[in-house]
Amino acid sequence: MTERELDAAGITGAALRDAYRVCRRLNARHGRTYFLATRLLPPDRRPAVHALYGFARWADDIVDDPDVRDGPESPGDSESPGEPEAPEAPGDPASADRRLAALDEMDSHLASALRTGVGTGTGTGTGEGTGAGAGAGAGAGTAAPPVVRALAHTAARYAIDHRHFADFMASMRSDLTVTRYPTYTDLRRYMHGSAAVIGLQMLPVLGTVVPREEAAPHAAALGVAFQLTNFLRDVGEDLDRGRVYLPEDLLGSFGVDRALLRWSRDTGRADPRVTAALAAALDLTRGVYRQARPGLDMLDPRARPCIRTAFVLYGAILETIADNGFDVLHRRAVVPRRRRAVLALDGFTRVAAVRLRAAHGNTCAVTESGSRGGTPTRRPGPRRARHHPAALAPYPQLMEAP
Repeated sequence: MTERELDAAGITGAALRDAYRVCRRLNARHGRTYFLATRLLPPDRRPAVHALYGFARWADDIVDDPDVRDGPESPGDSESPGEPEAPEAPGDPASADRRLAALDEMDSHLASALRTGVGTGTGTGTGEGTGAGAGAGAGAGTAAPPVVRALAHTAARYAIDHRHFADFMASMRSDLTVTRYPTYTDLRRYMHGSAAVIGLQMLPVLGTVVPREEAAPHAAALGVAFQLTNFLRDVGEDLDRGRVYLPEDLLGSFGVDRALLRWSRDTGRADPRVTAALAAALDLTRGVYRQARPGLDMLDPRARPCIRTAFVLYGAILETIADNGFDVLHRRAVVPRRRRAVLALDGFTRVAAVRLRAAHGNTCAVTESGSRGGTPTRRPGPRRARHHPAALAPYPQLMEAP
């Protein structure tokens, strides 16, 4: 993390600054889209976003790799995002026990740090403390990991509801035992904790121009839309881990089950039923983006370019999946670098425009389409599916939130 960002955020303690740097490394390494979009935020807000994302990324890594605990502690760790690591083989009880123990330890550290603020500079500690606070559990008497210290500091500074973290950890634990979702309603329950609460955590950091409760449903929907996009992109990798996140009733509508997905993955051969089911899942995801879209104009104007860029970049992943013929079981959909650069440039242009308006005292609301007030003239986001335009017609109930 740059010294400028830490200084702008008023983060002064050496240990706390190091903790935020660890979070930034996690974001840079694993979250290319998030990391790029975060650079469009005002410098003082970037550390908090890195803390929120770093914590989520660390927990997700524990679920997939029990040897991951404290994250990239070494200052020499690369900030360049790499290719996804080969997933560990599913079904090992000892591995599941190690993952659960790691999540429990992480949760204990978090609960203690949120309760006491020791080691974060928010409680009776000095910001340079080495303990996570007294109390029972795995975290008692031991140093809180850097990611936890940064998260607890961010949560205190922005008064983030602690229930969001509890809901998140519940979903992470469920990943250790739940490997299938019979219906979209079942999946939405999981995604409340794994994705929707991430959007809700972000709102206090980003700021809004409307009452926060008005923007909250759209922020939650955006978190869900991003995760559904990841589920589509990572179908093959998740299958190798023994998990299928796409709802079974959606897949079954096209005659697809886990065995057919496994066959396609193992043989490298496509099946029209799988293609149709994936196209339906993509249209479902686009519907959630439409639910999220109105929330962009509810954000603080200084935060809009960041979230809009993430919105469009994730939409571009959907476009790439469709352009690749929904071949996600055999190759990872990656947005071409040139396309990402164009979208990033557009985001930086919008940041410059916001700063220029602020410098001239222009307080007139400008929507993300560039129009002043009223309905945006253009809505950013993924194009309609060319391969399966009416894919959801047989089961419109899948578009309903639980």
